[in-house]
Amino acid sequence: MNLHFKNDNEQISTDIQFYSGCHEESDNYQFSCVAVHDGVRSAHGSGCSALRRSALLGASDFNPAQLLTYMFMHSTTDLAHILFNMFTLFMFGITLERVLGPGRFLFYYLSCGVGAALVQELVWALTWHDMFTKLLANMNGVDFATMGAYIDHTVAMGQDLPFLNSLITVGASGAIFGVLLAFGMIFPNRPLFIMFIPVPIKAKWMVIGYGVIELLIGLSQPGSTVAHFAHLGGMIFGFLIILWWKRKGVIHGGYY
Repeated sequence: MNLHFKNDNEQISTDIQFYSGCHEESDNYQFSCVAVHDGVRSAHGSGCSALRRSALLGASDFNPAQLLTYMFMHSTTDLAHILFNMFTLFMFGITLERVLGPGRFLFYYLSCGVGAALVQELVWALTWHDMFTKLLANMNGVDFATMGAYIDHTVAMGQDLPFLNSLITVGASGAIFGVLLAFGMIFPNRPLFIMFIPVPIKAKWMVIGYGVIELLIGLSQPGSTVAHFAHLGGMIFGFLIILWWKRKGVIHGGYY
């Protein structure tokens, strides 16, 4: 693929072999960019940021139903993860279902899972551009600005970006963290024992601790294969639902 840039009256040509996924594409593209300070920015203006965020929904493999169905799938490479998820659902979900009722608990569980997916999509919408620009620039031996300008142009032209299909989230962890959040809000003072910690911890402190840990890891490890912001999303949506139910009198304060 040949990229052609114009800087004032000077034309700069850079040969780049672009790789995405398991296949290779080689085409000729031509577009103009403007040099600003020490970088190269796309000439499409401020609308580029909005296009970048919306491009994620344009991934060819995306289906809105996946916001619900993803939580019923799991990676086969980490069976311990799904076992701990189901154990947590068994330990805390039974008590919550008895308090909330089967229908309301099912609504809560699914809502936290969908909320987790929405938060994860939002985080990706804000971060995918820089993440893939850096990766593809390194793979193709070009600078960050050059590759970023190419991706911006591709987005502006409405062309497909196959590598967006590699952003995949599966698993029930977001909904499970919502369950933990609900237990901590409804049974804030219930003592819990965590493995390898010899003293009991109140449920409210355990939930707050989990939330803080997920936030810190998510911020410090943006390239992690664990969807930490999906966990936080499940907790955020769970908090809002429980708060709403408490205000409506569905849940009368907290239990022990």
